[in-house]
Amino acid sequence: MPPTERRGLDRYRSRRDFAATPEPAGSGGDGTEAEARFVVHEHRARRLHWDLRLERDGVLVSWALPRGVPADPAHNRLAVHVEDHPLDYLGFAGEIPAGSYGAGTIAIWDAGTYESHKFRDDEVIVTFHGRRLTGRYALFRTRGEDWMIHRMDPPADPAYEPLPAAMRPMLARLGELPRDDAGWAYEIKWDGIRALLWADHGSVRVESRSGRDITGQYPELRDLGRALGAHEALLDGELVAYDEQGRPSFERLQQRMGLAPGAAVRRRMGDVPVAYAIFDLLHLDGHSTLALPYRDRRALLAKLALDGPAWQMPAHHAGDGAAMLAASRARGLEGIVAKRLDSPYEPGRRGGAWVKVKNQRGQELVVGGWLPGAGGRAATLGALLVGYFADGDLRYAGRVGSGLSEAALARLVEALAPLARDTSPFEGRQPPRGARFVEPRLVVEVAFTEWTRAGTLRHPVFKGLREDKDAREVVREDVAGA
Repeated sequence: MPPTERRGLDRYRSRRDFAATPEPAGSGGDGTEAEARFVVHEHRARRLHWDLRLERDGVLVSWALPRGVPADPAHNRLAVHVEDHPLDYLGFAGEIPAGSYGAGTIAIWDAGTYESHKFRDDEVIVTFHGRRLTGRYALFRTRGEDWMIHRMDPPADPAYEPLPAAMRPMLARLGELPRDDAGWAYEIKWDGIRALLWADHGSVRVESRSGRDITGQYPELRDLGRALGAHEALLDGELVAYDEQGRPSFERLQQRMGLAPGAAVRRRMGDVPVAYAIFDLLHLDGHSTLALPYRDRRALLAKLALDGPAWQMPAHHAGDGAAMLAASRARGLEGIVAKRLDSPYEPGRRGGAWVKVKNQRGQELVVGGWLPGAGGRAATLGALLVGYFADGDLRYAGRVGSGLSEAALARLVEALAPLARDTSPFEGRQPPRGARFVEPRLVVEVAFTEWTRAGTLRHPVFKGLREDKDAREVVREDVAGA
């Protein structure tokens, strides 16, 4: 029924058992358009959404807003026209029990009065006077019960900035503990996959370091959008899987990487749960935080109190880096990351403000070829031929044959087959005879003891594929030249 017609509560009442739900049955009223009231409810039902209700002709004309109220005129959002609600709903908040229509928690997100400029069956224009919701808005019908809500005024906050569409994470250099310990904070170095997470009114998008959308591969993070509610936020962190001792395990995480969203991911979720370790905040509610010092970004992040079944905010410690490094070594962890307390966030930059200090050496490397196997590996590859980029050229760093499980071998063979080429991609020193070459696109993680004088790895061990990094970004990391 269009908003211009006299509304009633029959449909509202027919959907509810008032012996079971605490919602008001309502008796209707006259409504006073000169002092028309509105309420916006945050409704944590099966799916988080917001409900906009406008007092009109003795009832509350209502729309469900799956993505909330837009703060920026550049972004229209869906508004689904639903049944009228009684005026008593202006002050209603509470828990609708399971099994009831709209089961979930209802809280008042904002309330106030509004001026009506147009109230037709296909368009409504009003000016809101609330605490959070102010300014002129239009609601217009698109199809059936589907409408759109549009902000007509400029953002209420003149400094408002929408969430950035893209972002590259800040990177850390390999190094040693800083000498001026008091000016730094220290975090655990997580042995996982770097990921940025966009959250906007319950909607979540996750991207790898290379900018690839991996939201569907990690569905356990969708509820983080519910936890953030109406916040618009951009988070930085690491996707981590844990071993039986509770330590981050990149090898274990491999079982979740590369899976197509859907059934394959759901089957693995129970066996290999993944958690998001959140350590930075890049944007919050219309304001970039990139220029803020690290200490202030962490303080804002702490206020969000994000601690859930598949996400956490690991502690950071100001000063005493040597003790934290020793503690990480005692627990068998990869190392720590030192971050200057006064440093801004520099997207895509590997400057000196973040320093990773490792307990064991590791390196991301590019696969440029492979050697056929012998003995038990005669039917498959025996070793990977790896390198790194320097001045635009791929430099040979040696062969990696240890640590290759049967599952890893099968995955590598499948990934390398379409990359075959006739000539070597390496410049300068070359691999041994019998090498089979591939396009240098595949990135792997390798642990090793040291670099030799010849520039190759000593005692390298394969740890896993890295699908989160572009091959052209792989450079040799050592304390002197990272």
